[in-house]
Amino acid sequence: MQKVRKAIFPVGGLGTRFLPATKALPKEMLPIVDKPLIQYAVEEAAEAGIEEFIFVTGRNKSAIEDHFDHSFELEATLTAKNKQQALDTVQHMVRHPGSVIYVRQQEPAGLGHAVWCARHIAQSEPVAVLLADDLILGKSCLGEMLSAYTSGNMVAVMDVPENETQSYGIVAPGKDDGRIVEVTGLVEKPAPAQAPSNLAVVGRYIIEPGVFAHLDRQDRGAGGEIQLTDSLARQIGVVPFRGFRFSGERFDCGSKIGFLQANIAFALQRADLQQRLRGWLDERTT
Repeated sequence: MQKVRKAIFPVGGLGTRFLPATKALPKEMLPIVDKPLIQYAVEEAAEAGIEEFIFVTGRNKSAIEDHFDHSFELEATLTAKNKQQALDTVQHMVRHPGSVIYVRQQEPAGLGHAVWCARHIAQSEPVAVLLADDLILGKSCLGEMLSAYTSGNMVAVMDVPENETQSYGIVAPGKDDGRIVEVTGLVEKPAPAQAPSNLAVVGRYIIEPGVFAHLDRQDRGAGGEIQLTDSLARQIGVVPFRGFRFSGERFDCGSKIGFLQANIAFALQRADLQQRLRGWLDERTT
């Protein structure tokens, strides 16, 4: 089994569902409690053993680069004021020198296009892809996937209501042991009547190098965009393709309701917040 050392973070999207907040602020920098979405994704990857972090960015995304770099003025101020805990917090997010790479996506042409922009850095080895919008509470989803990964392609999957299939890539399942399911087909955003199941792809992928050859074709799929799922589907029967049911709880932070739910759920895990928050919620709901 070849080790997965690299992860791609597509962060070039416009975040139109969160306007006006995202007019000048990258959607990936929206906070869940006190930490931006992209930091959760990076920490999940680091916990899983990822060594190289590839960000596919776009215009107005410099805040992401700044977030994972030193802020010497801030660190000096915190040091002078002896605020060690705050200093440790801001220094903890800085990755090892040379392990973070930024690639510019000139146009928001779909997830497949964003991943394709990182093709020269991914080179000839399997690579993980993490979407910060999909925030998972619990164990590292990527870590769980890597513990089960042997070769080929793998996607995180979860059951969704039948009337929501048009919002996801949907798997046609084969053999299924309850945790790992064979993928025999993959359709991007099918209408409920055309969906092969209600087993949906969530924003965690492990892809093998052959996928990039299909992305090179730049074929447009659902929504007129270059879809990663289309290139993955072309590899079915060529290399192993499996879906992985993860143990954590997923929040769609690309939607307003999912973002709000995630803030509450993550705050309730915090010893410094949970008691007061529960009391306030009880007051509001009784």
